[in-house]
Amino acid sequence: MTKVDGRAARWAGQQERRRAEFVDAALEAIAEHGPDVSTEQIAERAGVARTRLYRHFDGAPDLQRAIAQRAAELVTADLQPLWHPSGSPREMIDAAISTHLHWLTEHAQLHRYLVRTLPSLPEAGRTDVRGAIARHLSRLFTGYLAAFGLDPAPADTIAFGLVGYVESATTRWLDHPGSLSLPQLTAQLTGTIWAMLDHTLRAGGVELDPERPLPLPDGLS
Repeated sequence: MTKVDGRAARWAGQQERRRAEFVDAALEAIAEHGPDVSTEQIAERAGVARTRLYRHFDGAPDLQRAIAQRAAELVTADLQPLWHPSGSPREMIDAAISTHLHWLTEHAQLHRYLVRTLPSLPEAGRTDVRGAIARHLSRLFTGYLAAFGLDPAPADTIAFGLVGYVESATTRWLDHPGSLSLPQLTAQLTGTIWAMLDHTLRAGGVELDPERPLPLPDGLS
């Protein structure tokens, strides 16, 4: 049996704790300074020198990747009730959109930061909020399409497409609110998304009343 080095294990645990503390400090700095936050501002929020901060991260991309991963964990936890929805199709869509928009508006600076930094990160190991939500929705759509006797293959494309649409529209609204209120934006997105889902279902010969409650598919209850 291989003997575990207790000191090495404790050091690794301490390293992880410090990384987590620095990521939390980075989230606070982003909320304060916006998407153009500097490493110096993050280090200042963490109460350490910039050089000490990078003892725990392999450069800026590693720190940015850790921030994106933490953001994905936060949004997954905040949106947890949506993974087991109830009610009519329109009610479920409205609840999903309302909750997602609430998260985006509450974390607008973090959202802008991720929009700017994620494209520059290597694809390998990248974790993003959009992907976290889309993967959950893909599983949900797969369950419903299978329950209706339809091919579940389109579920992944639909999920990622819808999340991308909502995020793009919301980003535009956050930067240029115009005359739409948040409830109006929610209603507009809800209507558009239902039209897209309804089109997919009708193509398979399934017609649903958007106001009639639906049970949760087997395996997702």
